[in-house]
Amino acid sequence: MNTTLKQHAVPSPWANATLLITTVIYLLINGAGLWEAANVVPLWTSAPPASFHIFQGEYGLRYKAFWIISHSIHEVFFIAAIILNWRIKYRKNPLLIIFVIHFSVRVWTLAYFAPILISFWDYPYSETVDVALKAKADAWEFWSNVRGAIFMLLSFALIPLNKQFFILK
Repeated sequence: MNTTLKQHAVPSPWANATLLITTVIYLLINGAGLWEAANVVPLWTSAPPASFHIFQGEYGLRYKAFWIISHSIHEVFFIAAIILNWRIKYRKNPLLIIFVIHFSVRVWTLAYFAPILISFWDYPYSETVDVALKAKADAWEFWSNVRGAIFMLLSFALIPLNKQFFILK
């Protein structure tokens, strides 16, 4: 196959489908993250460790499984989209750039956010407010909002790559 033909490859239905599914899952995950940032995080960061009560007890909030499963499904589709769109010149590099940034933020999540949040879940309950713990929770919330904004921008960056779904025939 000559170089010109390779650069002008037409996306297969599978390439289009995996890219669309990746984009939709990313937008849904980020919507869930936005909801969590607006409704759950301000509650538990308000007065720790007293506000950590939402994580305590038999019915305490635990959403680790949701995030692990949803991100895993998303990343499987993301990798499939990269593989299936490899020969599509206008998609390959943007997908790789978006994935590298996404992967970097996921590493940051696993190295910083997850361990701190899990430590908060197991923190002993107290009706008092610990100023140092409040500062740590506030820092976590700030950086989590930065992380959420990056993820949101990355999911929006995928939308134009799905242009075949926006072209009226």
